[in-house]
Amino acid sequence: MTLIKSISGIRGTIGGPVDENLTPIDAVKFAAAYGTWLKQQRNKENYRVVVGRDARISGEMIQNLVMNTLVGLGIHVIDLGLSTTPTVEIAVPMEHADGGIILTASHNPKQWNALKLLNAKGEFLNGEEGQKILEIAESNQMNFAEVDDLGKITVNDAYIDIHIDEVLDLELVNTKAIADANFKVVVDGVNSTGGIAIPLLLERLGVEAVKLYCDPTGHFPHNPEPLKEHLGDLAKEVVKHNADFGIVVDPDVDRLAFMDETGEMFGEEYTLVACADYVLSKTPGNTVSNMSSTRALRDVTEKHGGTYEASAVGEVNVVTLMKKNNVVIGGEGNGGIIYPESHYGRDALVGVALFLSLLAEKQMKVSELRASYPNYFMSKKKIQLTPELDVDGILKTMEANYSHEKLTTIDGVKIDFADSWVHLRKSNTEPIIRIYTEAPSQEAADTLADRIISEIKAIANI
Repeated sequence: MTLIKSISGIRGTIGGPVDENLTPIDAVKFAAAYGTWLKQQRNKENYRVVVGRDARISGEMIQNLVMNTLVGLGIHVIDLGLSTTPTVEIAVPMEHADGGIILTASHNPKQWNALKLLNAKGEFLNGEEGQKILEIAESNQMNFAEVDDLGKITVNDAYIDIHIDEVLDLELVNTKAIADANFKVVVDGVNSTGGIAIPLLLERLGVEAVKLYCDPTGHFPHNPEPLKEHLGDLAKEVVKHNADFGIVVDPDVDRLAFMDETGEMFGEEYTLVACADYVLSKTPGNTVSNMSSTRALRDVTEKHGGTYEASAVGEVNVVTLMKKNNVVIGGEGNGGIIYPESHYGRDALVGVALFLSLLAEKQMKVSELRASYPNYFMSKKKIQLTPELDVDGILKTMEANYSHEKLTTIDGVKIDFADSWVHLRKSNTEPIIRIYTEAPSQEAADTLADRIISEIKAIANI
C-alpha cells in the first residue's frame, strides 16, 4: 500500500491509513489544493473544472469527493462521468474551463486510483505548477467559499460522442477508405471506458467491432498494462473471429497497442511508429518521443526527411519539446499518440483512426505492415526500491562506469551503444527503478537488461 505525491498528480492505493494511501481525506486535501491553486491563477467571478473518470471500482467514490470539494471552494464542475483521459483533455478548452481532473491510475491494477491534473488548455501541469499544488496541500492554506457562493455540478455525458466527432473531422482520417476496407477488429477494453469509446468510434468508421471485456465494471480481467503477456485472450479471439487485427487500450484510453491477424503483438512501441509513418507521408515534419522509446521512430522520421529528438520521460516533457520543435506528431513508446492537429495529449482514439487510415490506404495485412518497419526489440524490466537504497548514488556510479559511451543524463542515465541502448531511471509513478533496453534481437535486449541489473545489484549489494 502506498501514496505517491508527484508533480504529475497524486496516486495511491485505496484503503488504509491517511497519508500512506489514497484515502478520502487525501483525495479531498489534494482536490482542495488544486482548486486553491486554480483560483490563484487569475481573479474572476466564476471558475469551472471538468471532471471525468475511468471505470475503476473506487472511481465514483473518489469523483464525488473531488467534485464536492471543488463545489466547496466555489468552483463549478462539469461532470463527464465515465470518460477517458483524452476526452477530458479536449473537453476543458471546449467548455472554456479553468482546468480538469481525471480520476484514473492509468495502467495500475484495480486497487489504485489517482488525480491527474490539467491546466486551462487541457494539458498536464508542468513541474513548477505541480510542485506549488503539493506545497498548498502540505500547508493546509485552503479557504473555502461562503454558503451563498458554493459551486454547482452540471452533468454532461455527451463528450465521448463529441470526442469521436473531433477525431472523424481530422483531415488525415480517411473515413471513406476505412469504410471501404470492411475491417473486422477485436477490441479489448479491459472492462473500463475504452470498452465504451473504441467500439463507438469503430462503428462510426464502418468497422465491425468484436467486443472483448468492454463492460465498464472496473473489474479488470487481466493486468491492465497492454503488454503481450497479459493478452492471451485477445490473441485467441483475433484468430477465432478471423479478424484483421486486435486493439487493446489501458483503463483511461491514452495508451494503445495492436495485435496482428495471427495473434502476434504489433508491439506497443510501433503504435507511434506506424501512426507517424502515415502522418509524415502526408505532412512532412519533425517528431519527438521520450528517451525510453524505440529508435524505429527516428529511422522512419529520417526516411521522410524529418528530424527526430528525444525528451525526458513524462507526457509534459514530450509535449514541451514537441511545441519547441513544432513537430507534426509525437508521443511515447508505451502506445501514446500525441497529434497536435487534435490536441497535445496522448489519445488512443486518434491513434486508432490514423492507424486504420494507414492500413486502408496501404491495403496490406497488419503483419506485413509491421515487417515493413526497422526491427528493434525491447526489454522492459524493473527493480523494486527499498528505503535504504541510494538510487541517485547507484545511477551516478553507472554513469561513471560507462563514461566512455554516449551518455544522456537529462532523465536518469541513458547509455547509447552502437546497435543498442539502455535507459535507467526512477519511476515517477511507482517505487521502482526502470531498466529499458533495445537491441536488434529480443535475446540481445534481454541479455543486456540482465547484465545491467546484475551490475546495479552488485553496486547496491542486493
